[in-house]
Amino acid sequence: MLRLALLLPLALFQCNEDETVAAYGAADQTWALQEIDGEPFEASALLRFPEEGRIEGNAPCNTYSGKLNAPYPWFEIADLAATRAACAGLEAEGFYFAALMAMTQSEVSGDVLILRNEDGHEMVFKAVE
Repeated sequence: MLRLALLLPLALFQCNEDETVAAYGAADQTWALQEIDGEPFEASALLRFPEEGRIEGNAPCNTYSGKLNAPYPWFEIADLAATRAACAGLEAEGFYFAALMAMTQSEVSGDVLILRNEDGHEMVFKAVE
């Protein structure tokens, strides 16, 4: 019984730890989108992981934020919200958001963050200074 009493608080403590991609090398970085499906992304799009379970960034026209729900290496965004400014990059922004919401897996390797899904789509980000 004593063993169970000692393990229960430990298990509860571990449940509160960040298990998202942020905890596996993505936090404390600003990630600039380089390409989608092997094609250069000509507009500017940034992704950050400001705190546990959250994302934020700058799309070509607007800032955005959302919840990150899945443990690494999985990737799932919920409640994505963006400001509503208009600019010449709205088409690129729509493409960016659609791609971002479709991603289901993540991988961090040094200064590269790769998001992908089961359909073979991929987004490649590079850490910026």
